[in-house]
Amino acid sequence: MKLRIALAQMNPHEGEIRANAARIRALRAEAAAEGADLVVTPEFSIAGYPPEDLVLKPAFRAMCEVEIDALAAETADGGPGLVVGGPWVEGGKLHNAAFLLDGGRVVARRAKHELPNYGVFDDKRVFDPGPAPGPVVFRGVRLGLLICEDWWFPAVSETLAESGAELLVSINGSPFEVGKAQGRVDLAVARVVETGLPFVFLNQNCGQDEVVFDGASFVLNADRSLALRAPAFREALILTDWERGAEGWRCQPGEMAAPLERSSEIYHAMMLGLRDYVEKNRFPGVVLGLSGGIDSALSAAVAADALGPERVRAVMLPSPYTSAESLEDAAECARLLGIRYETVPIGAAMEAFASMLAPAFGNRPPDITEENIQSRIRGVTLMAMSNKFGDMLLTTGNKSEMSTGYATIYGDMCGGYSVLKDVYKTDVFAVCRWRNAHFPDGAKGPRGPAMPERVITKPPSAELKPDQTDQDTLPPYDVLDDILHALVEEERGVDEIVARGHDRAEVLRIWRMLDRAEYKRRQAPPGVKIGRRAVGRDRRYPITNGFTGLVT
Repeated sequence: MKLRIALAQMNPHEGEIRANAARIRALRAEAAAEGADLVVTPEFSIAGYPPEDLVLKPAFRAMCEVEIDALAAETADGGPGLVVGGPWVEGGKLHNAAFLLDGGRVVARRAKHELPNYGVFDDKRVFDPGPAPGPVVFRGVRLGLLICEDWWFPAVSETLAESGAELLVSINGSPFEVGKAQGRVDLAVARVVETGLPFVFLNQNCGQDEVVFDGASFVLNADRSLALRAPAFREALILTDWERGAEGWRCQPGEMAAPLERSSEIYHAMMLGLRDYVEKNRFPGVVLGLSGGIDSALSAAVAADALGPERVRAVMLPSPYTSAESLEDAAECARLLGIRYETVPIGAAMEAFASMLAPAFGNRPPDITEENIQSRIRGVTLMAMSNKFGDMLLTTGNKSEMSTGYATIYGDMCGGYSVLKDVYKTDVFAVCRWRNAHFPDGAKGPRGPAMPERVITKPPSAELKPDQTDQDTLPPYDVLDDILHALVEEERGVDEIVARGHDRAEVLRIWRMLDRAEYKRRQAPPGVKIGRRAVGRDRRYPITNGFTGLVT
């Protein structure tokens, strides 16, 4: 017996239920033309995942039901069956479900059993868990349908195997994290070893607010061999050919996309996250401040590659402290990327604020207040450009700055989205070097270097006072980022971090900066999640916090 299964690594639009159904319909037609027997779509494909509180709206669920029923009716044409994800209410309980559609009807429903409630996931908040599922029968084949979290633990897979499943098919909304792709394969190997069954991992490919889903679907045979691996960060319809022999089902070898290196993964995730945020929220383009520094240069490069240079407006906002090098580097960066570029000096506004505030400030000497005023003048100016032309303001701060509070609230933190929000400064340097040497897959920007080399090599500076560098306030970035990673991603104590070779006073200072900046991060724009624990949605600490346990 043979079976051709099409894996639809699709990009759903959250809440655009009719458009998602139309996309599924088009993918089914494409698969039918290729002789597919079954088309499998990702978790909650009818509506986009995660639905969050949208799924609590009865009208939302009703529209999902209408579209799923319509898709089911269309399978009466004798073409491929469908696996579609969506909401299912039964017995007063709301489930995250997989629907098997064939022969003009809904043949079977299976509810997600394991509900994640950590990191970016809130499934337990809106869904009820389903019972441990049994297999579904599709044209004589017993399929073990799993929904994302179900396969991260052995119980569901083992239950399916024990109840007669012949192959495991998992539909997923699995968020991207650096290095996670190989971890998924390793975990799938464990499920294959435990059950003796081949395993299909299908993931969606999209950006949804702060979370990116990277695709990277794959198939493992029962002997643990990798039959195929789909490309990451790209929509794809992957045809898989199966044959049942004496030892069960086996998938024939297919496409084997090469895994991406770390900097490439980060860059592609930023591109996809920004592109979907801008496109799905219907912004005409983006505007950003281009300072001549490395963070704004990388943000501009991602924007040009994600959206096309014609949709990126860059503004240099020089003050009396802006160096000639910064002016030259910003202009050259804009030229290399082919983006619109203009200059709006802020000196006159600085003078106006100084005059306006002089009576209130009296004889107090200039301090960080005046530095913050400069940043806020830039924020107001850029927001004015955003309002006037409709472009979304792209914020350019990185994770090292956001973690320590080395950013001005209502100043350089102004904006609608941030691609560097979860990227440490050390990774910013590495990703810039990668982009200058490579052209990303699917990029709409120009080939060649995205920024002058001097942007990468010169000491970073906010240029808010004479001869300023970031290291006046922060330790070297390799030291800072290692301490922050230990505090944020690993939740290490002070003694443990000191044991890694760091100065105790420095660790305590960075820890206090991290805690004190929580109120700023609450007011920061959303941004692409890159690592295991992003500040914000992943790491939720109280703003009012007197805990000092780590100091003792």
